[in-house]
Amino acid sequence: LHIAILASMLSLIIYWLIRDSYRVRNVNGKHVFITSCDTGLGNSLAKRLDKMGFCVIAACATEKGGQEQQSCSSLSLKTVNLNLADSNSIARAVVFVGEETAGKGLFGLVSHAEGTAPVAPTDWLSIEDFHSVLDVSLLGLIEITLKLLPLLKKAEGRVVNLINTKGLTAFVGGGYGLPTWGMEAFSDPLRIEMQHFGVKVSIVEHSFFEAAVANSDVIEKHLLRLWNRLTLETRDSYGEKYFVE
Repeated sequence: LHIAILASMLSLIIYWLIRDSYRVRNVNGKHVFITSCDTGLGNSLAKRLDKMGFCVIAACATEKGGQEQQSCSSLSLKTVNLNLADSNSIARAVVFVGEETAGKGLFGLVSHAEGTAPVAPTDWLSIEDFHSVLDVSLLGLIEITLKLLPLLKKAEGRVVNLINTKGLTAFVGGGYGLPTWGMEAFSDPLRIEMQHFGVKVSIVEHSFFEAAVANSDVIEKHLLRLWNRLTLETRDSYGEKYFVE
């Protein structure tokens, strides 16, 4: 029995070593589309893949973000404006990707969004506060994935969904974790369904990226704004001491 267990463990270790040794070959001509490249993780990843030789299409929410990305990258990197809360913007970005890939299909989609999640007790918030994060960090990412699937299937590419592990813990209300759990739930069945087409779907769980760590002063200012808009009844139910602490 002990020998069988050791043999199983050894086989598993060998499998992981072999799997981790795989590298993408001939990256030239392979297009990768990355969302939310203005700053943070998406910005750094776009620069990294560009240096490796991939044909990167970096989606930025602002013109300034796109200009900064291009100034630090090679001429092969392309940028496109993308507002994940706007279906028309998503449609235009998909057309741009189709034109850039020129019939070859899309090798990779890295789906990532740092929507502004309201951080506060749940009953301080309105439904609009939840929309502000879900429309970008969940529904927007799902929509652009669905519209790019034909190009991904054509190239037998891969989808990589980046999610923050902080959203997997119920440490704060306000919907911060909703898009995280939603992307997990969206990705798992998609992975099974896309196997038939040779498309790989992965989830990469990361912690806070240094450039995106929230400033405590900003959080406090945001909380104060929410506190000031509460009804007197809700404020009284918490008390001034609750907000100060």
